[in-house]
Amino acid sequence: MLELGLGVETNNIINWKTVPAECESYVGHYLLGHQYRKDSKVVANEAWLYAKSLNLTNDGKNVWVFDIDETTLSNLPYYADHGFGTELYNSTAFNTWVLEGTAPALPESLKLYKKLFKLGVKIVFITGRGEDQRNVTTTNLKNVGYHTWEKLVLKGSTYSGNTSYVYKSAERTKLVKSGFRIIGNIGDRTFKLPDPMYYIS
Repeated sequence: MLELGLGVETNNIINWKTVPAECESYVGHYLLGHQYRKDSKVVANEAWLYAKSLNLTNDGKNVWVFDIDETTLSNLPYYADHGFGTELYNSTAFNTWVLEGTAPALPESLKLYKKLFKLGVKIVFITGRGEDQRNVTTTNLKNVGYHTWEKLVLKGSTYSGNTSYVYKSAERTKLVKSGFRIIGNIGDRTFKLPDPMYYIS
């Protein structure tokens, strides 16, 4: 079990579709226990230490990019009912969950968001969620404490068939070309939060 976790986190095991069935209880125990929160806290704290060490200008151009799923919002209630990643991804079932708009905040990410906001950094969300989920995502974010942001970027049909990496890289490039400075990124790039349930390419 530990070997699998290490292999995934170091990106030595790639393109996997599900968590092995024999690892379900291990992953569930990790996510529902204290260690997941502790590990998330380490990443968020490092992100904050980095952010406050920067000599930032006060021109309104500094942004921090947050992912949404498993970064700002937790889908743990959904995955707890679906084998903690041992089941093949079912887009219909997952989208039904998203449309409920009840995903809780990841506590450490919300703390980081609030600190960055006070520092004067603008927040940009870039998510793999579809444009048709904008309203429910906006409401969900605000309901759990993410009250203000500069942009909420959702994946439109333009990127149909592209990997998450291609899509998010292109959107970050657009931000820079429009005059913003991306000073940090948290989720599945730069400051990477623990997520043992699925592989992002």
